[in-house]
Amino acid sequence: MVHKFIPAVFGEQFKDFDKFFIGFDETFDKFQSMHDELTKNIPNYPPFNIRKNDDNHYTIEMAVAGFAENEIDITIDGGKLIVKGNVQNTDAEDNFLFKGIANRAFTRSWAIGDQFEVKNAELFNGMLKIALDKFVPEQAKAKKVPIKTKSTGTVKSTEKQYDELTNGH
Repeated sequence: MVHKFIPAVFGEQFKDFDKFFIGFDETFDKFQSMHDELTKNIPNYPPFNIRKNDDNHYTIEMAVAGFAENEIDITIDGGKLIVKGNVQNTDAEDNFLFKGIANRAFTRSWAIGDQFEVKNAELFNGMLKIALDKFVPEQAKAKKVPIKTKSTGTVKSTEKQYDELTNGH
């Protein structure tokens, strides 16, 4: 099955990509559904930046002037980071001659990998900063394997050495 996500995102040179990556159908399907969902209605409010601090740390910065801390919700659900803002409506009692500052409700979402977690969220001077850290489990980290030497003075057959090495004797 050819996934339309691959050519759409990476170009025609990757149209046969899934021929070489067996067992990644679920991953491609997940990318396809996220791509379709996120590009259905691409909002432009509020504006944001995504900053890569290093390989394991990212920061999303959003301009949310007019929103209080209790009017913004940040959740992670199903591999998506979702930021929602809903201003308490005080416009009814205000008498504006002109209203040019948008403080309408919004929802922004980003697909994030399972290994990411929100470490911190801070609202300062109308900027919401969300710190994302990539969690690298111990088993995924590079590790040095010690090499043991045996000096018994006896010569062992290669087959016996292999058996001792694989069986831990």
